[in-house]
Amino acid sequence: MKIICVGMNYAEHNKELNHSIGEISGITVPSAENQVIGQCHPTLFLKPDTALLRSDWPFYVPDFSNEVEYETELVVRINRLGKSIPERFAYRYYDEVTLGIDFTCRDLQRQLKAKGLPWEISKGFDNSAFCGQWLKLRDLGIVRKGEGDAPSDKTIQDLHFEMQLNGETRQVGWTGDMLHTVDQIIAYASRFYLLKMGDLIFTGTPKGVGKVHEGDLITAQLEGRQVLECRIR
Repeated sequence: MKIICVGMNYAEHNKELNHSIGEISGITVPSAENQVIGQCHPTLFLKPDTALLRSDWPFYVPDFSNEVEYETELVVRINRLGKSIPERFAYRYYDEVTLGIDFTCRDLQRQLKAKGLPWEISKGFDNSAFCGQWLKLRDLGIVRKGEGDAPSDKTIQDLHFEMQLNGETRQVGWTGDMLHTVDQIIAYASRFYLLKMGDLIFTGTPKGVGKVHEGDLITAQLEGRQVLECRIR
């Protein structure tokens, strides 16, 4: 099992972190404008399987960072083997979603980026990926082509989610704001990685990221259903 993550997939989050075109080691930072004209692909990075935190365990703030931040994201679970998947067939490779937290050591990430070095340790450290309760797309009112019934108008790009820190709403997201859709991400990732059953795709975070502290409680809802609760120790 591998965890494929997408960076910079919401324009407002890019602004929040003061990303600008060409700022990050020569990468074209995605925006609503340059995405329309196809100037960039999804920005991918990996977390190892040891990054996955059991859903009934708390997250312990690591001692190697003074600025661990939460990033709430829609997570998709791959349900079959696939390689070089055309975008039009990508929907066949998942039928469950949840919300997850991509825990990020922001101070380490900044330091490594400033030196032009890889920053995977700031994202892929042990227990840095938390996933909530999985929901079938059908339970969210999404029926795709070939699933027996007439396809629904609702798609995976029309899901709303919210995250609270200690009961206070911090992030509100709509998957329609993604700069790269779920199917585009799967198609692109499968050019480089063989997708296997059980692989997870973290699809990026909207604005509102922030620091966690010992004693915090993170909760999150997908389409009004609470699917995630994570305590910080």
